[in-house]
Amino acid sequence: MESTRQHKIARLIQKDLSDIFLKYARTLTGVLISVSEVRISPDLAIAHVYLSIFPQDKVKSVMDHIEEDKGKIRGEMGSLERHQLRIIPELHFHLDETIERMERIDELLAK
Repeated sequence: MESTRQHKIARLIQKDLSDIFLKYARTLTGVLISVSEVRISPDLAIAHVYLSIFPQDKVKSVMDHIEEDKGKIRGEMGSLERHQLRIIPELHFHLDETIERMERIDELLAK
């Protein structure tokens, strides 16, 4: 169960990463990246970031770019949050597959 502090920090990170990925997606033409959820560890040292990427055919290449630029993204986040957080959490990016699961369930129910 998340504490109030964890929840507040997760929302702050989600907002700031959304702004960063808005700029980041401009360098990758025809791609939309959204931060669907952030889960942070109890010690606030690790943030698990769940991303939705559109279109689906570019997911692998975009995730590879994000993993390569993880340090740069964390640095940008650190400059935005330097007054709110003492330690900038380590970022672990995951693909959010909720939409694909919902579409699959809808397909199965339609049959």
